[in-house]
Amino acid sequence: MATSSTGTMKAVQLQVTGGPEVLSLVDIPVPHPGPGEVRVWAHAIGAGGPDVLIRNGTYKWMPPLPAVPGNELSGVIDAVGEGVTRLSVGDRVLVSARELPQRGGCYVQAICVPEVVPFVLPESIAFDDAVSLGNFQLALALLASNGNLPAKAILIPGAAGGVATALAQVARSRGLRVIGTASTPEKRQFALENGVSDLVDGDVQALPQRVMELTGGRGVDLAFDHVGAALFIACLRSLAPSGMAVSYNILAGPPSSDVFDELRKLLAKSLAIRTFSIHAVDADVAQRRGLMEQAIALMASGQVRAPRAMRMPLAEVRQAHELLDTGGTLGKLVLIP
Repeated sequence: MATSSTGTMKAVQLQVTGGPEVLSLVDIPVPHPGPGEVRVWAHAIGAGGPDVLIRNGTYKWMPPLPAVPGNELSGVIDAVGEGVTRLSVGDRVLVSARELPQRGGCYVQAICVPEVVPFVLPESIAFDDAVSLGNFQLALALLASNGNLPAKAILIPGAAGGVATALAQVARSRGLRVIGTASTPEKRQFALENGVSDLVDGDVQALPQRVMELTGGRGVDLAFDHVGAALFIACLRSLAPSGMAVSYNILAGPPSSDVFDELRKLLAKSLAIRTFSIHAVDADVAQRRGLMEQAIALMASGQVRAPRAMRMPLAEVRQAHELLDTGGTLGKLVLIP
Protein backbone atom coordinates (compact mmCIF):
# COMPACT_ATOMS: atom_id res chain seq x y z
CA MET A 1 0.00 0.00 0.00
CA ALA A 2 0.99 3.62 -0.31
CA THR A 3 2.56 5.19 2.75
CA SER A 4 -0.50 7.47 2.99
CA SER A 5 -2.98 9.19 0.74
CA THR A 6 -0.76 12.31 0.94
CA GLY A 7 2.59 10.59 0.41
CA THR A 8 3.88 8.25 -2.25
CA MET A 9 2.47 5.19 -3.94
CA LYS A 10 3.71 2.37 -6.13
CA ALA A 11 3.37 2.43 -9.92
CA VAL A 12 4.83 0.40 -12.77
CA GLN A 13 6.62 2.36 -15.48
CA LEU A 14 8.67 1.70 -18.58
CA GLN A 15 11.23 4.18 -19.87
CA VAL A 16 12.00 2.12 -22.98
CA THR A 17 10.09 -0.67 -24.71
CA GLY A 18 11.13 -4.32 -24.64
CA GLY A 19 10.67 -7.47 -22.59
CA PRO A 20 9.38 -7.82 -19.03
CA GLU A 21 12.71 -6.50 -17.73
CA VAL A 22 11.79 -2.95 -18.84
CA LEU A 23 8.99 -2.80 -16.26
CA SER A 24 10.04 -1.02 -13.07
CA LEU A 25 8.19 -0.61 -9.80
CA VAL A 26 8.64 3.01 -8.77
CA ASP A 27 7.47 5.39 -6.06
CA ILE A 28 5.52 8.39 -7.31
CA PRO A 29 3.41 11.01 -5.52
CA VAL A 30 -0.16 10.04 -4.72
CA PRO A 31 -2.29 12.08 -7.18
CA HIS A 32 -4.91 14.51 -5.96
CA PRO A 33 -8.19 15.03 -7.82
CA GLY A 34 -8.65 18.37 -9.53
CA PRO A 35 -12.01 20.01 -10.27
CA GLY A 36 -14.44 17.46 -11.72
CA GLU A 37 -12.12 14.53 -10.91
CA VAL A 38 -12.26 11.56 -8.54
CA ARG A 39 -9.44 9.45 -7.11
CA VAL A 40 -9.83 5.69 -7.23
CA TRP A 41 -7.78 3.59 -4.81
CA ALA A 42 -7.04 0.31 -6.58
CA HIS A 43 -8.08 -3.09 -5.21
CA ALA A 44 -7.43 -5.09 -8.42
CA ILE A 45 -5.61 -4.36 -11.69
CA GLY A 46 -6.12 -6.41 -14.83
CA ALA A 47 -3.10 -7.58 -16.83
CA GLY A 48 -3.51 -8.71 -20.43
CA GLY A 49 -2.51 -8.60 -24.07
CA PRO A 50 -2.76 -4.82 -24.66
CA ASP A 51 -0.38 -4.26 -21.73
CA VAL A 52 2.17 -6.51 -23.43
CA LEU A 53 1.79 -4.51 -26.65
CA ILE A 54 2.40 -1.27 -24.74
CA ARG A 55 5.43 -2.81 -23.03
CA ASN A 56 7.01 -4.01 -26.27
CA GLY A 57 6.11 -0.85 -28.19
CA THR A 58 3.93 -2.41 -30.88
CA TYR A 59 0.56 -1.06 -29.75
CA LYS A 60 -1.06 1.07 -32.47
CA TRP A 61 -2.45 3.36 -29.76
CA MET A 62 0.81 3.60 -27.82
CA PRO A 63 0.98 6.13 -24.96
CA PRO A 64 4.09 8.35 -24.89
CA LEU A 65 7.13 7.21 -22.92
CA PRO A 66 7.71 7.01 -20.04
CA ALA A 67 4.49 5.01 -19.90
CA VAL A 68 2.41 3.24 -17.30
CA PRO A 69 0.71 0.12 -18.72
CA GLY A 70 -2.62 -1.22 -17.54
CA ASN A 71 -6.06 -0.92 -19.08
CA GLU A 72 -8.44 -1.80 -16.26
CA LEU A 73 -8.51 -1.05 -12.55
CA SER A 74 -11.20 -1.61 -9.95
CA GLY A 75 -11.38 -0.06 -6.54
CA VAL A 76 -13.01 2.49 -4.28
CA ILE A 77 -13.27 6.25 -4.65
CA ASP A 78 -11.43 7.81 -1.69
CA ALA A 79 -11.35 11.48 -2.73
CA VAL A 80 -13.34 13.79 -4.99
CA GLY A 81 -12.52 17.15 -6.50
CA GLU A 82 -14.51 20.35 -6.54
CA GLY A 83 -17.78 20.17 -8.45
CA VAL A 84 -18.12 16.38 -8.48
CA THR A 85 -21.78 15.36 -8.24
CA ARG A 86 -22.16 11.96 -9.97
CA LEU A 87 -19.87 9.94 -7.69
CA SER A 88 -19.06 9.91 -3.98
CA VAL A 89 -16.35 8.75 -1.63
CA GLY A 90 -16.87 5.05 -0.94
CA ASP A 91 -18.32 4.18 -4.36
CA ARG A 92 -17.07 0.90 -5.82
CA VAL A 93 -16.01 1.53 -9.43
CA LEU A 94 -14.21 0.23 -12.51
CA VAL A 95 -11.81 2.40 -14.50
CA SER A 96 -11.29 1.32 -18.11
CA ALA A 97 -8.58 2.94 -20.20
CA ARG A 98 -11.07 2.82 -23.10
CA GLU A 99 -12.61 5.85 -21.39
CA LEU A 100 -9.31 7.74 -21.07
CA PRO A 101 -7.64 10.06 -23.62
CA GLN A 102 -4.94 7.41 -24.14
CA ARG A 103 -4.58 3.71 -23.33
CA GLY A 104 -2.67 2.47 -20.30
CA GLY A 105 -2.23 4.20 -16.96
CA CYS A 106 -3.72 1.58 -14.62
CA TYR A 107 -0.64 -0.18 -13.14
CA VAL A 108 -0.90 2.16 -10.15
CA GLN A 109 -2.16 2.11 -6.58
CA ALA A 110 -4.36 5.14 -7.21
CA ILE A 111 -5.54 7.06 -10.25
CA CYS A 112 -7.34 10.36 -10.75
CA VAL A 113 -9.83 10.53 -13.60
CA PRO A 114 -12.74 12.77 -14.66
CA GLU A 115 -15.93 11.76 -12.87
CA VAL A 116 -17.54 10.75 -16.17
CA VAL A 117 -14.97 7.94 -16.59
CA PRO A 118 -15.64 5.29 -13.89
CA PHE A 119 -18.39 2.69 -14.05
CA VAL A 120 -20.22 2.06 -10.79
CA LEU A 121 -19.99 -1.56 -9.67
CA PRO A 122 -22.81 -3.34 -7.86
CA GLU A 123 -21.86 -5.18 -4.66
CA SER A 124 -22.44 -8.50 -6.43
CA ILE A 125 -19.34 -8.01 -8.62
CA ALA A 126 -16.04 -8.63 -6.82
CA PHE A 127 -13.09 -6.37 -7.62
CA ASP A 128 -11.09 -9.28 -9.06
CA ASP A 129 -14.01 -10.12 -11.37
CA ALA A 130 -14.59 -6.52 -12.42
CA VAL A 131 -11.28 -6.30 -14.28
CA SER A 132 -12.59 -8.98 -16.69
CA LEU A 133 -15.53 -6.79 -17.72
CA GLY A 134 -13.58 -5.28 -20.61
CA ASN A 135 -13.49 -8.69 -22.28
CA PHE A 136 -17.27 -8.98 -21.96
CA GLN A 137 -17.69 -5.48 -23.38
CA LEU A 138 -15.53 -6.61 -26.30
CA ALA A 139 -17.51 -9.85 -26.66
CA LEU A 140 -20.79 -7.95 -26.91
CA ALA A 141 -19.34 -5.78 -29.67
CA LEU A 142 -17.96 -8.81 -31.52
CA LEU A 143 -21.29 -10.62 -31.42
CA ALA A 144 -22.91 -7.56 -33.00
CA SER A 145 -20.58 -7.82 -36.02
CA ASN A 146 -23.35 -9.21 -38.23
CA GLY A 147 -25.79 -6.50 -37.18
CA ASN A 148 -27.27 -8.78 -34.52
CA LEU A 149 -28.98 -10.90 -37.15
CA PRO A 150 -30.50 -14.14 -35.82
CA ALA A 151 -27.89 -16.86 -35.31
CA LYS A 152 -27.86 -20.47 -34.18
CA ALA A 153 -24.19 -21.37 -33.80
CA ILE A 154 -20.78 -19.73 -33.61
CA LEU A 155 -17.18 -20.97 -33.91
CA ILE A 156 -14.43 -19.81 -31.54
CA PRO A 157 -10.97 -21.26 -32.20
CA GLY A 158 -8.67 -21.00 -29.18
CA ALA A 159 -11.70 -21.07 -26.92
CA ALA A 160 -9.76 -20.91 -23.64
CA GLY A 161 -8.51 -17.36 -24.22
CA GLY A 162 -9.74 -14.32 -22.32
CA VAL A 163 -11.80 -12.76 -25.12
CA ALA A 164 -12.86 -16.23 -26.31
CA THR A 165 -14.31 -17.30 -22.96
CA ALA A 166 -16.20 -14.01 -22.68
CA LEU A 167 -17.57 -14.55 -26.20
CA ALA A 168 -18.62 -18.09 -25.35
CA GLN A 169 -20.41 -17.05 -22.17
CA VAL A 170 -22.32 -14.18 -23.78
CA ALA A 171 -23.29 -16.40 -26.72
CA ARG A 172 -24.52 -19.19 -24.43
CA SER A 173 -26.55 -16.63 -22.44
CA ARG A 174 -28.36 -15.96 -25.72
CA GLY A 175 -29.02 -19.62 -26.40
CA LEU A 176 -26.42 -20.00 -29.14
CA ARG A 177 -24.46 -23.18 -29.74
CA VAL A 178 -20.75 -22.51 -29.20
CA ILE A 179 -18.22 -24.68 -31.02
CA GLY A 180 -14.62 -24.23 -29.96
CA THR A 181 -11.11 -25.60 -30.15
CA ALA A 182 -8.48 -25.84 -27.40
CA SER A 183 -4.96 -27.24 -27.52
CA THR A 184 -4.48 -29.02 -24.17
CA PRO A 185 -6.67 -31.07 -21.79
CA GLU A 186 -6.50 -28.24 -19.23
CA LYS A 187 -7.56 -25.66 -21.80
CA ARG A 188 -10.35 -27.92 -23.08
CA GLN A 189 -11.73 -28.28 -19.55
CA PHE A 190 -11.47 -24.52 -19.02
CA ALA A 191 -13.30 -23.82 -22.29
CA LEU A 192 -16.13 -26.16 -21.31
CA GLU A 193 -16.37 -24.46 -17.90
CA ASN A 194 -16.74 -21.11 -19.63
CA GLY A 195 -19.54 -21.58 -22.12
CA VAL A 196 -18.30 -23.80 -24.96
CA SER A 197 -20.95 -26.35 -26.00
CA ASP A 198 -18.84 -28.56 -28.28
CA LEU A 199 -15.09 -28.96 -28.62
CA VAL A 200 -13.56 -30.12 -31.90
CA ASP A 201 -10.06 -31.00 -32.99
CA GLY A 202 -8.03 -27.86 -33.64
CA ASP A 203 -6.40 -29.27 -36.78
CA VAL A 204 -6.92 -26.50 -39.32
CA GLN A 205 -7.41 -28.80 -42.30
CA ALA A 206 -10.06 -30.87 -40.54
CA LEU A 207 -11.86 -28.00 -38.81
CA PRO A 208 -14.48 -27.18 -41.48
CA GLN A 209 -15.49 -30.83 -41.86
CA ARG A 210 -15.85 -31.26 -38.09
CA VAL A 211 -17.96 -28.11 -37.85
CA MET A 212 -20.20 -29.29 -40.68
CA GLU A 213 -20.63 -32.68 -39.02
CA LEU A 214 -21.69 -31.05 -35.76
CA THR A 215 -24.16 -28.71 -37.45
CA GLY A 216 -25.78 -31.21 -39.81
CA GLY A 217 -23.99 -29.72 -42.82
CA ARG A 218 -25.19 -26.16 -42.17
CA GLY A 219 -22.12 -24.52 -40.63
CA VAL A 220 -21.91 -21.64 -38.17
CA ASP A 221 -23.35 -18.16 -38.48
CA LEU A 222 -20.28 -16.42 -37.06
CA ALA A 223 -16.64 -17.53 -36.79
CA PHE A 224 -14.23 -15.45 -34.71
CA ASP A 225 -10.58 -15.68 -35.68
CA HIS A 226 -7.63 -14.10 -33.84
CA VAL A 227 -4.88 -16.10 -35.56
CA GLY A 228 -5.18 -15.49 -39.31
CA ALA A 229 -3.04 -17.55 -41.74
CA ALA A 230 -4.67 -20.89 -42.60
CA LEU A 231 -7.12 -20.66 -39.70
CA PHE A 232 -8.95 -17.72 -41.24
CA ILE A 233 -9.57 -19.72 -44.42
CA ALA A 234 -10.79 -22.65 -42.30
CA CYS A 235 -13.22 -20.28 -40.56
CA LEU A 236 -14.59 -19.16 -43.95
CA ARG A 237 -15.14 -22.76 -44.97
CA SER A 238 -16.98 -23.43 -41.70
CA LEU A 239 -19.68 -20.82 -42.29
CA ALA A 240 -23.38 -21.32 -42.91
CA PRO A 241 -25.16 -19.49 -45.75
CA SER A 242 -24.95 -15.71 -45.19
CA GLY A 243 -22.44 -16.35 -42.40
CA MET A 244 -19.65 -13.99 -41.39
CA ALA A 245 -16.01 -14.53 -40.48
CA VAL A 246 -14.71 -11.92 -38.02
CA SER A 247 -10.97 -11.26 -37.82
CA TYR A 248 -10.04 -9.56 -34.56
CA ASN A 249 -6.31 -10.28 -34.68
CA ILE A 250 -3.75 -11.94 -36.98
CA LEU A 251 -1.22 -13.43 -34.57
CA ALA A 252 0.09 -15.79 -37.27
CA GLY A 253 -0.10 -13.26 -40.10
CA PRO A 254 -2.50 -12.54 -43.00
CA PRO A 255 -4.77 -15.25 -44.48
CA SER A 256 -2.80 -18.01 -46.19
CA SER A 257 -4.61 -17.76 -49.52
CA ASP A 258 -6.54 -15.21 -51.58
CA VAL A 259 -9.62 -14.35 -49.52
CA PHE A 260 -11.67 -12.99 -52.42
CA ASP A 261 -10.92 -16.11 -54.46
CA GLU A 262 -12.08 -18.21 -51.51
CA LEU A 263 -15.28 -16.20 -51.26
CA ARG A 264 -15.94 -16.73 -54.96
CA LYS A 265 -15.46 -20.48 -54.54
CA LEU A 266 -18.12 -20.32 -51.83
CA LEU A 267 -20.32 -17.90 -53.78
CA ALA A 268 -23.53 -19.88 -53.26
CA LYS A 269 -23.26 -19.16 -49.53
CA SER A 270 -23.08 -15.33 -49.89
CA LEU A 271 -20.50 -15.02 -47.12
CA ALA A 272 -19.22 -11.90 -45.40
CA ILE A 273 -16.00 -10.81 -43.70
CA ARG A 274 -15.44 -8.20 -41.05
CA THR A 275 -12.21 -6.97 -39.54
CA PHE A 276 -12.89 -5.88 -35.98
CA SER A 277 -11.37 -3.51 -33.43
CA ILE A 278 -12.99 -2.11 -30.31
CA HIS A 279 -11.33 1.17 -31.33
CA ALA A 280 -14.14 1.51 -33.87
CA VAL A 281 -16.27 2.89 -31.01
CA ASP A 282 -13.59 5.20 -29.59
CA ALA A 283 -15.56 8.25 -30.72
CA ASP A 284 -19.00 6.84 -29.88
CA VAL A 285 -19.35 7.42 -26.16
CA ALA A 286 -22.95 6.20 -25.91
CA GLN A 287 -22.26 2.92 -27.71
CA ARG A 288 -18.98 2.24 -25.91
CA ARG A 289 -20.34 2.92 -22.43
CA GLY A 290 -23.58 1.16 -23.28
CA LEU A 291 -21.67 -2.02 -24.11
CA MET A 292 -19.87 -1.88 -20.76
CA GLU A 293 -23.11 -1.23 -18.88
CA GLN A 294 -24.56 -4.30 -20.62
CA ALA A 295 -21.54 -6.33 -19.54
CA ILE A 296 -21.93 -5.16 -15.93
CA ALA A 297 -25.63 -6.06 -15.96
CA LEU A 298 -24.92 -9.53 -17.37
CA MET A 299 -22.32 -10.25 -14.70
CA ALA A 300 -24.39 -8.76 -11.88
CA SER A 301 -27.35 -10.94 -12.83
CA GLY A 302 -25.23 -14.10 -13.04
CA GLN A 303 -25.83 -14.62 -16.77
CA VAL A 304 -22.06 -14.52 -17.26
CA ARG A 305 -19.26 -14.90 -14.74
CA ALA A 306 -15.65 -13.84 -14.73
CA PRO A 307 -13.19 -16.69 -15.34
CA ARG A 308 -11.19 -17.72 -12.32
CA ALA A 309 -8.44 -15.24 -11.54
CA MET A 310 -4.73 -15.80 -11.04
CA ARG A 311 -3.62 -13.22 -8.47
CA MET A 312 -0.11 -11.80 -8.23
CA PRO A 313 1.30 -8.82 -6.31
CA LEU A 314 1.90 -5.68 -8.36
CA ALA A 315 5.54 -5.95 -7.27
CA GLU A 316 5.79 -9.17 -9.30
CA VAL A 317 4.74 -7.47 -12.54
CA ARG A 318 7.80 -8.75 -14.42
CA GLN A 319 6.93 -12.35 -13.56
CA ALA A 320 3.33 -11.64 -14.54
CA HIS A 321 4.42 -10.44 -17.98
CA GLU A 322 6.66 -13.48 -18.40
CA LEU A 323 3.50 -15.58 -17.95
CA LEU A 324 1.60 -13.41 -20.42
CA ASP A 325 4.41 -13.78 -22.96
CA THR A 326 4.39 -17.57 -22.72
CA GLY A 327 0.62 -18.04 -22.50
CA GLY A 328 1.14 -19.52 -19.04
CA THR A 329 -2.18 -18.41 -17.58
CA LEU A 330 -5.75 -19.62 -17.70
CA GLY A 331 -8.35 -17.07 -16.77
CA LYS A 332 -7.66 -13.46 -15.84
CA LEU A 333 -4.31 -12.39 -14.47
CA VAL A 334 -4.98 -9.90 -11.67
CA LEU A 335 -2.32 -7.71 -10.08
CA ILE A 336 -2.94 -6.80 -6.45
CA PRO A 337 -1.54 -3.38 -5.47
